[in-house]
Amino acid sequence: MTAGNPSMPRFKDRVALVTGGASGIGRAVVDRLVREQGRVIVWDIDTAKLETCRAALGDAVLAQRVDVTDDAAIQSALAEAMQRFGQLDILVNGAGIVGPNGPFWETTPEQWDRVMQVNLRSTFLVTRAACPHLLRRGWGRVVNIASVTANEGPKNLAAYAASKAGVVGLTKSMGKDLAGTGVLVNAVTPALIATELLQQLSPEYYAAALSRIPLGRAGTLDEAAALVSWLCSEECSFSTGATYDLSGGRGL
Repeated sequence: MTAGNPSMPRFKDRVALVTGGASGIGRAVVDRLVREQGRVIVWDIDTAKLETCRAALGDAVLAQRVDVTDDAAIQSALAEAMQRFGQLDILVNGAGIVGPNGPFWETTPEQWDRVMQVNLRSTFLVTRAACPHLLRRGWGRVVNIASVTANEGPKNLAAYAASKAGVVGLTKSMGKDLAGTGVLVNAVTPALIATELLQQLSPEYYAAALSRIPLGRAGTLDEAAALVSWLCSEECSFSTGATYDLSGGRGL
């Protein structure tokens, strides 16, 4: 898998916002966009990882600590970002948590609400805040990171699966609402991707999940970033409200 060709600057003169952008799939997407000459607003709650991102990528990024479940914080950070870059063309909603791993009846209401807030509410809030800027440009791409669990509803991950199923449904509605505006909205449903998020899974769950992937391995960050960056580009022009499988055959 190639990591982006600087001689083909698909994102020159584009500004992207990536939530959860300081690690995992989000960071891989940030790196890919910057390699292809994009400028990126990176939102995360991990200050140390944000600083690492800023140190590595320099003026191409604006790294901001933002709680994406807090509408006031979103509005404030986006206003600051617009002062810096003056435009917004691309949004990748990558912030997410796995949450509790066990039977649904052992999940507390507080745990349930937290997963819904981070995975689903944030996708709604950030996209809602970004929309006026995307619409003003008359061109935009929104990519929501969901999960193959949205279709499977696997054992012991009820909150996570429900939140990601919500992201898929939200993507479909957003795509239809924005059809004809120049703004396209699509989702990606990864299975296991080799990120630190996998550390939140029990060894038993990880082994069982891996056994269900026909290709027999976890996906790579480069593979995830390649698909997401295509969905962010002008090359993707006749797809909206769609869900793209990234599961090694597990989701089919």
